[in-house]
Amino acid sequence: MIDFQYIHHASLAVRDIEVSRQFYSDVLQLQEIQRPPFDSVGIWYALGSQQLHLIQQPQGETLRNGGIDSTDGHVAIWVGSYRGTLEWLDAQGVYYEARPNSVAGFAQIYILDPDRNIIELDAAYEE
Repeated sequence: MIDFQYIHHASLAVRDIEVSRQFYSDVLQLQEIQRPPFDSVGIWYALGSQQLHLIQQPQGETLRNGGIDSTDGHVAIWVGSYRGTLEWLDAQGVYYEARPNSVAGFAQIYILDPDRNIIELDAAYEE
């Protein structure tokens, strides 16, 4: 039997690494971390004890074209404050779909990155 411990990282395909860096570093303010010298172009970010890896795929073969669809593949990140996250996204001009009373048992916010990757931001219900 495999002794699974935790999710180490999620990887997302992106078309232009600098456009993605602006979104993830400047808009979302994730902390960029050291990336090994792979042959591919990419950026790694710290997400608590996990990581988010962005890998440039300029041909776009694996990239989405649609809007927010929570049944499509996505990455989910737990955040400390639902309201605070909405306020930040509003201030940054980021479109989102908010689900404050989700049947999931916690509040959900869905956003798209510049390459239409779906990011789910989850938080405890707030009164």
